[in-house]
Amino acid sequence: MKLQDGSRIGVIGGGPAGSFFTWFLLKYSRERGINVHIDIIEPKDFTSSGPAGCNKCGGIVSESLIRMLLQDGIQIPSNVIRRDIESYTLHLEYGKAIIETPFPERSIASMFRGLGPRGPADSEHLSFDNFLLDLCRQQEVQVIHDTVVRADRLPESVRVVTGHTGEFLYDLVAGAVGLNMLTLEVFQSLCPAYSPPVITRTHISEIHMGKEMVDRYFGNSMHVFLLNLHHVKFGALIPKGNYVTLVLLGRDISRDVVQDFLSSRVVRDCFPPGILDKENTPCQCFPLINVRGARHPFDDRIVLIGDSASSKLYKNGLGAAYITGKTAASTAVFHGISRHDFRRWYQPVCLGLDMDNRFGKLIFTITSVIQRSGVMKKGLRSMVLKEQEKTGKSRLLSPILWDTFTGSASYASIFGKSLNPVFLMLFLWNMVKHLFTRTHRVNQEKL
Repeated sequence: MKLQDGSRIGVIGGGPAGSFFTWFLLKYSRERGINVHIDIIEPKDFTSSGPAGCNKCGGIVSESLIRMLLQDGIQIPSNVIRRDIESYTLHLEYGKAIIETPFPERSIASMFRGLGPRGPADSEHLSFDNFLLDLCRQQEVQVIHDTVVRADRLPESVRVVTGHTGEFLYDLVAGAVGLNMLTLEVFQSLCPAYSPPVITRTHISEIHMGKEMVDRYFGNSMHVFLLNLHHVKFGALIPKGNYVTLVLLGRDISRDVVQDFLSSRVVRDCFPPGILDKENTPCQCFPLINVRGARHPFDDRIVLIGDSASSKLYKNGLGAAYITGKTAASTAVFHGISRHDFRRWYQPVCLGLDMDNRFGKLIFTITSVIQRSGVMKKGLRSMVLKEQEKTGKSRLLSPILWDTFTGSASYASIFGKSLNPVFLMLFLWNMVKHLFTRTHRVNQEKL
C-alpha cells in the first residue's frame, strides 16, 4: 500500500497535530515528486473567540519546538504571540524565587489556541491553531468545517461520512481528534486493535485584568506553584495580553480543587487586591489530557496522531503533536500506509514518548514528596536563589526546574541531570541547613 499521484488523504482534526501532519505530508510528497489531495475536516472555527475557536490548552510553546519549527521553515509570526516568557517565578508557601532562562537566545511564547476568551475579539492578534491551518490552506488544502459521524472500511479505501457535507473516499485517513471520545469511537470501529489513551481531567481558565495590570503584576514571567494541595501536581499562571491563564494539572481536577488553589494566600498575593473576588473569568473549562498513550494507533490506511495516540505527560503536548504528525507523514510518504509500515516506522516514536513519560511519572512522584515537605521546599528555594547569582554550568537545580516547567527537554534527560552527585549533595546540604536552623530556633524558644 503506497501513496501515489492522485491519492486522496483525509485528516480528521485541524488542530496542530492535523496541521503538522498535512504540512509535512505535502512537503515530503513534493520531494518524492507525487501530487496528492488532502482534506482537513475540522468543526471549530479558530478565528472565533470563546469555546467555538478554542482547543483547550494552556498555550505555551517551548523553545525546543520553536527551534524545530524554524529548522523546518515555519516561523511563528509576532501577532500570534501574546507574551514572550523570559523567566519562571517559582512560588512556595515559604517565599518565591525567579528562575531566569538558561538560554538567553531562545524564547518561550504564550498564545491562545483560538482567538481568545469570550467577548470582543482582539483584532491585532491571530490564533496559533489558525496560523498553522492557514499554512495548509496556502498549499491548496481544502478545509471542511464539519463533524465526522461515521467511517467505513472499503476494499481499497476508507469512506468518511460527515454530518452535513456528505461522504468522502480516502486512500489514507489520519485521526487528529485529540481526546474527543465520540470521534475516537469511530476510529475504534476502523482499528480493532486500537485502545484509546488513559485520561484525566485538568483545569484552564482566563482571568481578565487588562494589559497594564498584567504587565505590573506578572510581567514576562510564568508563575509556577508547588503547593501542598490535594490533586494538584502543577499550577501555573501565564500572562497573555489582557488575560492571565490559570492552568492546573493533576488527577481529576474539580471545581473545589480550583477554589482551594485560588483561595491560597500564595496565589492571592500574586494579584491586585480583590481581583479574584470579581466575576472576571469569561472562559473556563475542565479539559481531558492524555496520561498514558494509546495502544496500536494505526491500521491499514489509518493512523492516529497527537493526543489521540501519544503525548508528553502534563507538558508540551504541542511538541508531541509535532513529533507524531511529522513521523506519521514521513512513514506514509516514504514507506507506505499499511499496518506493517506504521508498526515499523511510526510505532517506535509513540513508544519512545510513552517510555519517556515513565520517567515523567517518577519525576512528578518526587515532586509530590517535595510539595508535602516544608524542609525540602525551603532547601529548594534557597538553592535556586543562590544559583541565580551564578552563571552557566554552576547552576544545577535551575536548569532541571526550567526543563520540567517548559517541557523543552525529555523527562529522561531531566531525571539524568537530577542524579548528578554534586547536585544531590548541594540539595541535601540545603535541606540539612534548614532543618538545623529550625531545630535551633525551636530549642531557643524552649529556653
